[in-house]
Amino acid sequence: MAGSTGKTKTKKISSGLETVKQVFKNIGVTFVEGDFKTKVSYLIFGFGPLLRGQILIGAVLLLLEVLFFWYMTGFGWQYLSKISTLGTVATQKVGRKTVYGDNSFLILLFGVLSAFAVVAFFVVWYLNIRENRKEEMLLKNGKKLPSNKETFLSLFDKNFDKTLLFLPVTGIFVFTVLPIVFMICVAFTNYDANHQAPSNLFTWVGLENFKNLVSFGTEGFGPTFIQVLLWTLVWAFLATFIDYFLGLGVAILINKKGVRFKKLWRTILVMTIAVPQFVSLLYIMKMFANDGLINGYLIKWGIIKTAIPFWTDPLLAKITIIVVNIWIGIPYLMLIATGLLMNIPEDLYESARIDGANGWQMFKSITLPYMLFVTGPFILTQFTGNLNNFNVIYLLTQGKPQSMNLAGNAGNTDLLVTWLYKMTVNDTNYKMAAVIGIMVFIVTAIFALGVYGLLPSVKDEEGFQ
Repeated sequence: MAGSTGKTKTKKISSGLETVKQVFKNIGVTFVEGDFKTKVSYLIFGFGPLLRGQILIGAVLLLLEVLFFWYMTGFGWQYLSKISTLGTVATQKVGRKTVYGDNSFLILLFGVLSAFAVVAFFVVWYLNIRENRKEEMLLKNGKKLPSNKETFLSLFDKNFDKTLLFLPVTGIFVFTVLPIVFMICVAFTNYDANHQAPSNLFTWVGLENFKNLVSFGTEGFGPTFIQVLLWTLVWAFLATFIDYFLGLGVAILINKKGVRFKKLWRTILVMTIAVPQFVSLLYIMKMFANDGLINGYLIKWGIIKTAIPFWTDPLLAKITIIVVNIWIGIPYLMLIATGLLMNIPEDLYESARIDGANGWQMFKSITLPYMLFVTGPFILTQFTGNLNNFNVIYLLTQGKPQSMNLAGNAGNTDLLVTWLYKMTVNDTNYKMAAVIGIMVFIVTAIFALGVYGLLPSVKDEEGFQ
């Protein structure tokens, strides 16, 4: 298995290198064999298509080149040229006047954007070369180039997929890719409360923040990071699988023959979904407080003498969170399992009964394999979602109770994502928040990619069918 995986990786690397080699070969061959229109197009985008009558394509390519140089000369270069230092001129007070210097935040943000613009420029340059090559080959083979009208109409026919994907891809880049790259860059700087732009500069510090995260010294975050990471993994595991199996069990009980008022039981469970989650969680947080309804009535009835520390005792707070999450999660799993259980052929159960199988054996050999096969990707999604389940933790405890032994304002019930939030909002420690964000991604990716290949629906699809 390991050998085949290694061979697959080697093939992918070889394929990637071959692709890069082919790109450079195409650039050289096109220049050597191309006419003067194509050669000029290496400097003036769209020159060849414009002279060949491809006005629409040529105009778009030329416009993109003009926009790039306009952006870089008028705006982008002043930031990109300073990205290696993130600014050297600090803001100063000259008498009563504030003389602003370099803004490290804007330098990093627009420097990253300008770097992407440079990459995009070379991509467009290569597409421009390919377009010239394609047009030349069509003409050499005696074929006619498409008219401008045909090219335009192809955007709504043959190339309609590109037209539809343009806006979504642009949105993903602007609102997802660019912020992620910016966050990764922040992790290698000293951007925190003492280095806030535009008043103060911040600069690159290499791997220092990552060393601090795993350092077990007096100033390090190592012990806190390990404790928060372990609780995050334990929480995600319990929150996923307890809810899954209890939800499946409830669905089986309700669907069982002879059970009356099935619609009533389902309606009662679904009511927890109908109520907005943040309302429910805030209400439960108040109910289990030291002066809340639960402790109030238990003391009133003489069952306890002092309030139970649901949210102030670290272990009890974690148990309470898991129990509350069961109440929230079971209805979703019950609804999903109800629909899937109805699709299991009744003939399988009849055959099992004839063979003498009991209820547990039928569940283990028929129901559970079928459910795991169909819901495997859903379980993986739930697990990765629980790794980043901000709402349940923060609305119930805000990560409390606090501990003097934990660094970075972390609490005993904090997940990595809620700790990241506190680092950002409460401490303005953006550098460590960015590092934690990267660690959240790494942990999520390891489990998602590692478990995905083990899912029955991926591993043994043919065998199940």
